[in-house]
Amino acid sequence: MKNFSYQNPVKIIFGKDTIKEISKEIPAKSKVLIIYGGGSIKQNGVYDQTIKALANFEVHEFSGIEPNPHYETCMKAVELIKEKGITYILAVGGGSVIDATKFIVAAACYEGEDPWNILAKNEKVKKALPYGTILTLSATGSEMNSGAVITRVSSEEKLAFHSAKVFPQFSVLDPEVTYTLPARQIGNGVVDAFVHVMEQYLVASDEDTNMQDYWAESLLKLLIEEGPKALRDPQDYNARANLMWASSWALNGWIACGTDEDWATHMIGHELTAFYGLDHAQTLAIILPGVMTVLKEQKAKKIIRLGKNVFGITTHNEKEIIDRTVRDVERFFESLGVKTRLSDYNLGKEAIDRVRDRLNSRKWKLGEYQNITGDVAAQILGIRL
Repeated sequence: MKNFSYQNPVKIIFGKDTIKEISKEIPAKSKVLIIYGGGSIKQNGVYDQTIKALANFEVHEFSGIEPNPHYETCMKAVELIKEKGITYILAVGGGSVIDATKFIVAAACYEGEDPWNILAKNEKVKKALPYGTILTLSATGSEMNSGAVITRVSSEEKLAFHSAKVFPQFSVLDPEVTYTLPARQIGNGVVDAFVHVMEQYLVASDEDTNMQDYWAESLLKLLIEEGPKALRDPQDYNARANLMWASSWALNGWIACGTDEDWATHMIGHELTAFYGLDHAQTLAIILPGVMTVLKEQKAKKIIRLGKNVFGITTHNEKEIIDRTVRDVERFFESLGVKTRLSDYNLGKEAIDRVRDRLNSRKWKLGEYQNITGDVAAQILGIRL
């Protein structure tokens, strides 16, 4: 196991009827800006609960955050923050709203030439406004980490940044607020959390990381068990609670301590979203089986372990274990209603070429060994037609 330093400062407030607790977490006399998406929080009761909890604060609102949050929209929120003298932000929504808020709180305090440089040039975030979150969708883990992904529509780019300055101060996780989510969002959320774990687990490494590996496997098994339950019975509180908590732990940094990480599936997937607008989880479901197949020799040890410990494969033939494990991952995604082929989304060779050219133009080398170039990405996508 490699040396590591780990700190997660996010306070989690978990359980039924906990939105009211936010009044105790936000400093008195704060000017609060609520940031949310398309308005579903006004249909499921979350908005009313939030406004009631903020009765003693000056409150402003900013809505319209997209499923893949746009830089252009975020900058409109920054303008409002400066105009109204906002001192505290409350993100109410899923990962996209929280990701947008992370960029917004950083951009609002940015003193350089262009806030986009936080993403495009990895400029260090020196200061950010404080904020908390009310989570409405189990998926990204953004409620308990310091990373975000933002799309710039004008240039068809989707880029990520990380900074300890943008950890939420608190996150409210009430599983009941997810009861009204459509099946597509539930399935996407489970896929997203599953692949988050896999990006940290499915790596070629000589490091002994048994503790992290067993923890990762327990999360994967839980997602396989609880995801279908949530689809069958939208008001199964225990299933929703387990999914919500597992999604947070899938990407709060814990299982990455002392290990290598991959993230090629995500980076390739971001390009498909930037070019074609696919749901984030849809891109992951397409690409991960391709990564497992093209890099099966490099990742054989972990794929075999995954097959045995998570999918219960008992054969002793290693090639068969690898092939069956890839198929089991595909079948799991499909069982959640998330298709796993480019052709399922009417994409073909043109999409592959665009992604290859984009990655090569940036000279990106992805994966734990930095050996996935644009050409290798094209090979991965080529077997996912």
